[in-house]
Amino acid sequence: MRFRHIVSETLNGLRRNLTMTLAVIMTMWVSLSLFGSGLLASQQINLMKGNWYDKIEIAVFLCTKDTRGQMCTPGQDISQSQKDEIERTLRTNPEVAPDGIFFETKAMAFAEYQDRYRGNPLGAVLTEQDMQESFRVKLKNPEHYEGVVSAVVGLPGVQTVQDLRAILEPFFQWLNLLQWTAIVASGLLLVAAAMQIGNTIRLAAFARRREIGIMRLVGASNLYITLPFLLEAIVSALVGAALACVTLAAGVYFVIFQRAQPSIQGLPWIQWHHALLAMGGVAIVGLLLSIIPTLITTRKYLRV
Repeated sequence: MRFRHIVSETLNGLRRNLTMTLAVIMTMWVSLSLFGSGLLASQQINLMKGNWYDKIEIAVFLCTKDTRGQMCTPGQDISQSQKDEIERTLRTNPEVAPDGIFFETKAMAFAEYQDRYRGNPLGAVLTEQDMQESFRVKLKNPEHYEGVVSAVVGLPGVQTVQDLRAILEPFFQWLNLLQWTAIVASGLLLVAAAMQIGNTIRLAAFARRREIGIMRLVGASNLYITLPFLLEAIVSALVGAALACVTLAAGVYFVIFQRAQPSIQGLPWIQWHHALLAMGGVAIVGLLLSIIPTLITTRKYLRV
C-alpha cells in the first residue's frame, strides 16, 4: 500500500510539474552530452598520445659540406671520429632505450626521399649526395628527452637535433584545451541542471505542503515523505542521461566509425568499450545530480 502511494505521488508530481520536468530533462540531456563528449575526447587524446609517443624518436642530423651550423666545419663532411663520439655519447645515455640507436646513411635517406616523392617532380630535385646522415634515437620514456638533446646538441659534427615530441606537443595542447573547454561548459550546465532540479523539488514541496503536514501529523517518516520527490528527480535524470547516451552512441557511430576511421586509418580511434565507459560516467553523474540537490532541498523545505 505504501509503495503504491509513493508511485502514485511520483506520477502526480511529474504531471503537475510537466513543464519544469521537461526543462530539467533538456538541461540534463545537453549538459550530460557535453560531459560525455569530454570523456570521449579525453580517451581519444590518450589513445593518440600512446600511439604517437611510442613512435617518437630523436633525430640527430650530421654535418655535410653543404650544411651550416655552429658545430659544422664549412665545406667539410663530418669525420668518422666525430661520428664515433656522437654514437658513444648516445649509447651511454641512460635515457636511450636498449638497441634504440639506428644510423641512417645517405643512401637510406635518399631511398626514403624517393619513395616519399614517387611520381612527384620534387623527387628529382635532390641527389644521394645532398642527403644528410643521421642517428635515429628511441627513448625509454618519450616524456624525458631534454637530457639526450642537451648531451648531443653541442658535439662537433652535429648540425641539428630534431625532437618529434616538440612538434606534436602544441597539437596535443590544443586538443587538451578543446577537451577542457567542453568539460567546463558541461560543468556549468550540470550546475544549472542541479539548481533547476532543486527549484522543481522546492515548488513541488510548496504545492503539497498541506499533504506533507498531514503526513507528519500521522507519523510518516522523513524517508517516506522524501521518496516521491526523490523518484521524480531520478526519473528526470535517467531520461536525460538516456538521451545523452543515445547522443554519444550516435556521435561515435556517425562521426568516428563512419567518417573519421575510414578517412584516417593510421590513427587509433575510440571503440564501443570507450563509449560505454563514458556512458557509465554520464549515468553516475546524472544520478548524483538528481539525488544530492533533492536531499538538500527536501531537508530544508519539508520541515513542518
